[in-house]
Amino acid sequence: MRINTNVAALAAQEANSNTNKTLNSSLEKLSSGLRINKASDDSSGLSIADKLRTQANSTGQAISNGNSAVALTQIADKAMAEQSNILDIMKTKLIQAATATTSTEGRKAISKDIAKLIDQLDNIASQTNYNGISLLQASATGTGTASSQTFQMGDKAANTISSGDSVQANSVGLSLNGLDGMTSAAAVSLGGISAANARLQMVEIDQALDKLNGWRADFGSTQNQLESAVRNLSTQQTNIKNAESIIRDVDYAKESANFSKQNIIAQAGTYALSQANNMQQNVTRLLQ
Repeated sequence: MRINTNVAALAAQEANSNTNKTLNSSLEKLSSGLRINKASDDSSGLSIADKLRTQANSTGQAISNGNSAVALTQIADKAMAEQSNILDIMKTKLIQAATATTSTEGRKAISKDIAKLIDQLDNIASQTNYNGISLLQASATGTGTASSQTFQMGDKAANTISSGDSVQANSVGLSLNGLDGMTSAAAVSLGGISAANARLQMVEIDQALDKLNGWRADFGSTQNQLESAVRNLSTQQTNIKNAESIIRDVDYAKESANFSKQNIIAQAGTYALSQANNMQQNVTRLLQ
C-alpha cells in the first residue's frame, strides 16, 4: 500500500472531472436549445447547418422579392385596366361621331372629350410606378419604352423571372397620333372629328386595345409565374429549416435523460473520490 501517490483518488478525480465536463455541456445544450453551440460540438454538422441556414435566409429573401414583384405586376395591370376603359369610352365616342345624326357642335364636344381622355391615358402612364420605378413608360417624363423588369427569385444568379415584353402604354406607344391631331384646338375649331375620320380612328382604337391587352396578358402570365415560384420557395424554405433543425437543435427528451444520467454519475464519482481518500487512512493502522 502506498501513501505518496493516491492512485485511486487520482483515477476518481479524473473520472469526476470528465463527468462534470459532460454535465456542463449537457446543461449548455438544454439552456440554449441547441445541440451545436460551438464547432467542437460537431464540426461537420456545424458546417452543414450553417450552409442550410444561409440557404433558408436566401430563400426567405427570394420569397419577399416574389411578393413585391406580384404587387408590381398588379399595379401595372390595374393601371392598364383603367387605360382599357378609357379606350372603350373613346371608341364609343368615335362611333357617336361617325353617325350622321351627330351635329357639328356635337362632334366638337366629342373631340374635346377624346382630347381629355387621351391626356388622362398619358397621365396614367406617367404616374404608374412601384417604388419610383416607372412601369408603363420609360420614366415619369420620358414617353419611351419602359424597361423589362427582372426579379431575383432564388439564391443562384440564374434564378430570375422577367416581366416579358417592354411596355409603352401611352398615346405614342399605342399609336394614337391620328387622334391627337384631330382633337387639337385648331381641329376642334374647324368642326372636330369628321364622320369619315371617326370611322378611320375606330380601327386605331381597336389596334391600341389589342396592344394594351397583349401587355396586360404578359403581366398576368408573369404574375402567375411569380406566385407559383413563391409557393415553391415557401415549401423549400420549410424543408430547409427542418433539415437545419434536425442537425442544430437539441432533442430535449434525449438530452434530459443524458443530463440525469451524468448527474447521477457525478454524484457517484464524488462519493468514490471521498472513499478513495478514506482508503489512505487504513495505512496508519499498519504503523500502530
